Amino acid sequence: MFDEMFGLPVHPMLVHAAVVLTPLLGLLSIGYAVQPRFRAKLDWILVLVAIGAPVAVFVAKESGESFERNLFEGHPSAAVNAHEAFANPLLLSTGALGVVALLLVFGARRWPKAAGTALSAVSVVLAVVAGYYVVRAGHSGATAVWGS
Repeated sequence: MFDEMFGLPVHPMLVHAAVVLTPLLGLLSIGYAVQPRFRAKLDWILVLVAIGAPVAVFVAKESGESFERNLFEGHPSAAVNAHEAFANPLLLSTGALGVVALLLVFGARRWPKAAGTALSAVSVVLAVVAGYYVVRAGHSGATAVWGS
């Protein structure tokens, strides 16, 4: 399933969805958290991106593992290993940010203000963490392919 699409490897094509949606999720989450007046305008786009970004990262991770098995037959280079090391932290941080973003959209108005504020702070921290890992994963992947 994660090997090829139209005869081409899936990973180099679909990784771009993760590279675009993860920072977009981070920016939307921060905007939603720190600018309450924009919340009504951001609700549904944040919901869609909060679901789409973790799915895109999961597909990128799985297709990357398949790509590695097919391309390197169990003997990847150090650069590929470095790139692969960012996959799980990126998936976990993007997934957590997606969950927190959904909680903000669907729950923050019903909870006490302190809980909404705490959730907003957590979303900002997770946005920074996910942003860090997507940049590191992307840069290390580009380095693995194109060199330093």
